[in-house]
Amino acid sequence: MTDQATSSGKTSSFGFRDVDATEKVRMVRGVFDSVASSYDLMNDVMSVGVHRLWKDAAAAKLNPRPGETILDVAGGTGDMARRYAKMARAAQRRRGGEDASVIVLDYNAEMIMAGVDKGGEPEMSWTVGDAMALPLPDASVDAYSISFGIRNVADIPQALAEARRVLKPGGRFLCLEFSRPTTAPVRSVYDAWSFKAIPRIGGWIAGDRDSYQYLVESIRRFPDQTTFKAMIEAAGFSRVTVTNLSGGIAAIHHGWAI
Repeated sequence: MTDQATSSGKTSSFGFRDVDATEKVRMVRGVFDSVASSYDLMNDVMSVGVHRLWKDAAAAKLNPRPGETILDVAGGTGDMARRYAKMARAAQRRRGGEDASVIVLDYNAEMIMAGVDKGGEPEMSWTVGDAMALPLPDASVDAYSISFGIRNVADIPQALAEARRVLKPGGRFLCLEFSRPTTAPVRSVYDAWSFKAIPRIGGWIAGDRDSYQYLVESIRRFPDQTTFKAMIEAAGFSRVTVTNLSGGIAAIHHGWAI
């Protein structure tokens, strides 16, 4: 989960509504306060477990290495960070090198606490922070990732600019996010599942239908693969690629700070 708005007077999408950017921050924070304890279980139910394969593919694309500092923004309960830590440690065993450092940053303390309660890896540290005003120096991390979080940011270009700022020259950017199915049949089935099933399941399991209605709507409002790729390039990233997963239901955007 993410973030704090940089200023009032701007609008941002909250599901299918447009709201003041500062209000979106409060509203999104409320969503994740509500769902934190059941977030990982709901991810399994909503995606029928497929999100684990998407995350494995994203972690492999990031390719964590020994000695690197990896920033996992909107890192929530640490699902991606655990993957990064284990992969960096496995590479360290093969070829040596220093320990990696994996920083889990999330705007929502409830999500962080849920992750801490689940346990971490030796390379992991946890912090509450804002994707639009990262509490790190310029050129201080080797890799930046954000998974299923950037659509919750009130100002996406600002978050991308912050990612570019904190990456070292040659650093890697990775975003795993729900996207736009590439074929009509997949889109039709996915829309039916999303709008008819997921909010109901959220009501049954998490006792919070409205929060999952927001999450579904936020996916529909998020830019498609080509538009988001252009936004990443506009933030100063080069060699940006898109990898569609499950027919475009999710996508990995990857770029370089060069």
